[in-house]
Amino acid sequence: MGKKILVISGSPRRGGNSDLLCDALIRGAVDSGHTAEKVYLQDLRIGACRACYGCRGTGTCVQKDDMAALLDKMIVSDVIVLATPVYFYSMDGQMKTMIDRTLPRYTQIQNKDFYFIATAAAGEKAMARTIDALRGFTDCLPGAQVRGVLCGGGVYQKGEVEHTKYIKKAYDMGRHC
Repeated sequence: MGKKILVISGSPRRGGNSDLLCDALIRGAVDSGHTAEKVYLQDLRIGACRACYGCRGTGTCVQKDDMAALLDKMIVSDVIVLATPVYFYSMDGQMKTMIDRTLPRYTQIQNKDFYFIATAAAGEKAMARTIDALRGFTDCLPGAQVRGVLCGGGVYQKGEVEHTKYIKKAYDMGRHC
């Protein structure tokens, strides 16, 4: 039986380099019999966490936006892929905001396999902080296992990643989800 894979694209632009790697991963996953859904954070209305702790004890954020539905998807998925371009040696703001907003129910995102995708103009070493920050998130989730990391370095212009080895690596990652 195939797995249910949720791909969360933090790219602020459709067809950006990290987003294209998401598509390649999805192709590999579907070819292996899994189901996959991609969510574009840019298309969702997700406000920043207010640290009001109104969610404490209720599991419900006081903000009424798209995050509650995304949390539902995260909780029922078997595999979660977090993909982000790297800006100033870290994940983009959309991804960080989404991670912070898991607070009301983050302990319910349990026993998931995670894959990370990051792209940057600089080389792979420049993405270490980004991957470390993503691991920091999964370290807080019960039973989370990081199963794969893909750092696509040396890509800057939109679409540049299409002509690199990273497309095949993303596809193979999807095949092994």
